[in-house]
Amino acid sequence: MKVLITGGAGYIGSTIASALEDTGHTPVILDSLITGKREFTRGRAFYEGDIDDSALLGRIFKEHPDIYAVIHCAALIVVPESTEKPYEYYQDNVAKSLELFRTLRDLGCKRLVFSSSASIYDVVPGFMVTESAPLKPSSPYARTKYMMEMILRDFCAAYGMRGIALRYFNPIGADPKMRTGLHVDSPTHILGRLVDVQLGKLDKFMVTGTDYSTRDGTGIRDYIHVWDLARAHVKAVEGFEQAFQRAGEPEDGYLVINLGTGRGVTVRELVTAFEKVTGKPLAQADGPARPGDVAGSFCNADTARNLLGWQAELSIEQGISDALKWGEMKDKVLKKG
Repeated sequence: MKVLITGGAGYIGSTIASALEDTGHTPVILDSLITGKREFTRGRAFYEGDIDDSALLGRIFKEHPDIYAVIHCAALIVVPESTEKPYEYYQDNVAKSLELFRTLRDLGCKRLVFSSSASIYDVVPGFMVTESAPLKPSSPYARTKYMMEMILRDFCAAYGMRGIALRYFNPIGADPKMRTGLHVDSPTHILGRLVDVQLGKLDKFMVTGTDYSTRDGTGIRDYIHVWDLARAHVKAVEGFEQAFQRAGEPEDGYLVINLGTGRGVTVRELVTAFEKVTGKPLAQADGPARPGDVAGSFCNADTARNLLGWQAELSIEQGISDALKWGEMKDKVLKKG
């Protein structure tokens, strides 16, 4: 099976590409390399360009007419930055995705798996959310993900396309084989910051937000190993038609599926797990919540199990261990390119 991955040179997209290859499939990568890494495309069919370039997409499908589905990962993803640069986020994430969906429709590509986000959920009592939980995207980034979902849903209903929106919770870790991992120099990703403190790149870890109504006052999240996340995408494309059958063939041709472990972990609990893995105390300090941050949520993962036959398998400790290993060898891996 051949699968086009937009944003396939990024952290998650490149890991999905590896998971596809490991199960006998062929990824085709489209990435602008604004944030992605060329090194993550080594040995793969790769096209450098933007998702709204209809001529480039036409060329990709002409050269790969057997593409079965598209996994759409390309997006700007930093919550605080989105509050400072909303134009860029709406332009890159929403406007360009609209053109991507239109071009895919015109090319006759009717299967699309979309990288959505749990950040679109409202905070609910108990913090566990199902796919039917109320939505309240609280940052420009989250609102772009919500808008992209609505656009895709309307396209599916109107044009005979089918879409699966995978609402990610909080990815951690790296490809266990160390082919790819988090590659930005100054990560806002929580585990990336913990690793940077461990490696001496940051003086201390800031616990941002300590007065939420959680069990210890810090934000609560569902930390899912990026390899588990990647495996879910393989399940989604391999079992695309079966997922719709199991869901009773929804009239609008659209499915929403949470991807998480089903376990809520606070920031302080994650720090404790990090210290357990490293065997060392971590320099840390408390600070205010960042712009756009909320108390958080964790996942009810029943739908993923029922529709995709998938569940998370790797522990938080494994995610921390893989992130640390990647942090130590990242520069060497990237220099190979």
